[in-house]
Amino acid sequence: MQIIKRNGATESYDREKIAVAIRKSFASTQKEITDEAVYTIVDEVELFLHQNEANRSVERIQDEVERSLMEHGFYAEAKNYILYRWQRTERRKALSQIITGTGDDTISNILKEIQKDFSGKEYSLTLLAEKFTSFCKPDMTPGERLAALVKAAVELTTQETPDWEFIAARLLNFRLTKKLAEQAEAAGIFSFYDKLRYLTDEGLYGNYILASYTPQEIETAAGFMCPERDKLFNYSGLDLLAKRYLIRTRSHEPIESVQEMYLGIALHLAMPEKQDRLQWVKKFYDILSRLEVTMATPTLANARKPYHQLSSCFIDTVPDSLEGIYRSLDNFAMVSKFGGGMGMYFGKVRAAGGNIRGFKGVAGGVIRWMKLVNDTAVAVDQLGMRQGAVAVYLDVWHKDLPEFLQLRTNNGDDRMKAHDIFPAVCYPDLFWRMAKQDLNQQWYLFCPNEIMTVKGYCLEDYYGKEWEQKYMDCVNDSRLSKRCMSIKDIVRLVLRSAVETGTPFTFNRDTVNRANPNAHRGIIYCSNLCTEIAQNMSSIETVSTEICTEDGDTVVVKTIRPGDFVVCNLASLSLGHLPLEDEKQMKEKVATVVRALDNVIELNFYPIPFAQITNHRYRSIGLGVSGYHHALAVRGIRWESEEHLNFMDKVFERINYAAIAASSELAKEKGSYHYFEGSDWQTGVYFIKRGYNSPE
Repeated sequence: MQIIKRNGATESYDREKIAVAIRKSFASTQKEITDEAVYTIVDEVELFLHQNEANRSVERIQDEVERSLMEHGFYAEAKNYILYRWQRTERRKALSQIITGTGDDTISNILKEIQKDFSGKEYSLTLLAEKFTSFCKPDMTPGERLAALVKAAVELTTQETPDWEFIAARLLNFRLTKKLAEQAEAAGIFSFYDKLRYLTDEGLYGNYILASYTPQEIETAAGFMCPERDKLFNYSGLDLLAKRYLIRTRSHEPIESVQEMYLGIALHLAMPEKQDRLQWVKKFYDILSRLEVTMATPTLANARKPYHQLSSCFIDTVPDSLEGIYRSLDNFAMVSKFGGGMGMYFGKVRAAGGNIRGFKGVAGGVIRWMKLVNDTAVAVDQLGMRQGAVAVYLDVWHKDLPEFLQLRTNNGDDRMKAHDIFPAVCYPDLFWRMAKQDLNQQWYLFCPNEIMTVKGYCLEDYYGKEWEQKYMDCVNDSRLSKRCMSIKDIVRLVLRSAVETGTPFTFNRDTVNRANPNAHRGIIYCSNLCTEIAQNMSSIETVSTEICTEDGDTVVVKTIRPGDFVVCNLASLSLGHLPLEDEKQMKEKVATVVRALDNVIELNFYPIPFAQITNHRYRSIGLGVSGYHHALAVRGIRWESEEHLNFMDKVFERINYAAIAASSELAKEKGSYHYFEGSDWQTGVYFIKRGYNSPE
């Protein structure tokens, strides 16, 4: 028996659909009904259908269900059934209104999915249709109408109805998928391998992917993709991903889906694997596409591309020479060009009024050089994607500190301002101890070049008690010129700048250097833009410059000592999406991301050779977390509670242990890093310093 639907189409009769509708009408009144009673009504409806073929339509069937319910005395249920029919009618009207408004029948399925997954009244498609209609104009193109529909869902998002943002994301993803289908048809793309071939030929994909994997491997990997995971995104996340990370054609049209992006990154990160490579591709893809792990911005943006600069953060030690300062500026420009953020330590640069080649009082100080850094950050903007980002660090004992602390404030001489960089101050423990004892105590500021000239050492090359002895030695040396300020005045300048600009950042150098596991190879002067990296630092130095002849051409050959140009490869565990209580799963997921980060070191396209040298010497990685509050909220753990503290103590101990264990296993497999011998890792002091001595 065929039933005529509202749109004129027919489908086979299914008595269970009638039974489900009857049960729903009883559930709405919190009453129970026996299966016998349900099927008695269903039998009556079937008898009605057999009486006349004209009765075999959805509307006539529903009319008969209403009549039968009332005939059996189920008046409240009949009323709810009528209301249910009305609501369904309104939803169909809204659905039809949106489809007509967009002029796109293919959106029907996504709208029905939304109706099913977001069934609350506050997420009714009627509300969306009304908002959408208010945005529509007669002369809009189909693309503009889809954009208006997405905008309508975004504008319905409130604190009380946050899921509209997920609805907006689904609509945005539909729009993106539609564009991708058009691009694929125009380019003759019929498979994932076809797409990679096309992107490689267009210079949008690095040719190393196709060189590393066979067509069969790529098609096998394509089977790992799970489009359902697109639903994990809210609008803000998907919109950001689409604008910044998905590959676009040179006419700025998207040519890659979200899941294709994640798979492309996974294919790239798994390239160094010698065994079970496709299994590693799947593991990397899964942790990324489930939003359990977020790789660093440059990794997401640049993995799989021709210029695959994958590291987020770099730090340079600016030397006290004209050549060295401009080399540091050039280094920053190259790092920024390829998407990296920078930290620059200016603590070695001579202060304003210092000597140059014996000429007294002619040095301009650090501010004028920082202005050049500022202009470089603005000028090198990553193909217009975003402005360069850099933090400039200065020691609290540097003579230019007062001017430095006013670098971004809105008052004072504008020629001494640099509004697009992020100042940061390096503090020794002594400064805070003196501040705690008496804010009126005097603090002395020095020129680092003068200390080196007179005393024969650099104050910044020491920390802890040794630094304090050297500092007091400088204070008591009458040959050194000093700038004297009360600690109160310095703190006041810091607080004023912090209130106005949110800077300077704080770097407690003694704390960091005490924890340095590689103290046998150097010292840490500062951190990076995000103040989370702590690695040995030293300046790049020119050893010699020679004029030579090669193949009849005159060439200039410079020999350069690379120093320690810090690089860090980062990823973040999204705590809200991880099974934090499951030790086995957490160990596996942490090990997977640690392996991915280690592979980044091998795969990276380094913007400058000095970065490559340091990265291969230390092989440093940074595994952070995000979604801290989210993890507590989904577990119903109150912020101000002991449960919170105990829970997170265990979580972070589990993560740290798993990361160190994974690193140890990698060392067994691939060998330890270059400076392992003599490090706190090798001696075990790393664990003693941190009190990691419990049996658990």
